[in-house]
Amino acid sequence: MEHPIEALMKTTMDNLKQMIDVNTIVGDAVETQDGTVIIPISKVSIGFASGGSEFKGSDSKGDENTKLPFGGGSGAGVSLQPVAFLVVKSDYVRLLPVAQAGSIERIIDNIPEFIEEITALFKKDKEKENSQEENSAFNAT
Repeated sequence: MEHPIEALMKTTMDNLKQMIDVNTIVGDAVETQDGTVIIPISKVSIGFASGGSEFKGSDSKGDENTKLPFGGGSGAGVSLQPVAFLVVKSDYVRLLPVAQAGSIERIIDNIPEFIEEITALFKKDKEKENSQEENSAFNAT
């Protein structure tokens, strides 16, 4: 036979399962007109408590095996906090945190972009240099 506290805890856990699923943490994606997909990411915190008491007593005839009713309760609290947005575009994926990061974290997050920009500058300089060499060789003939 199931103890009353088990039924109480099962009901609370079933209700929590209904409230929270993967879509609560990783939200529904939103697609913009330019094809960018934005996915919200959240932090979920759950608190849960359950308790009860079972009394033994005696009835008016002195029978100590008589059980009085079970008394108990349970409760839960849920906190949902947005953490970041995952931005997916055709040529890159970026995580944009909701909380403003410190300067060092922002620099570290932007290193891939800096590298791409520097690489693009070097490519432009190299192409310009090659173009000038070709023009010089053409003009010399």
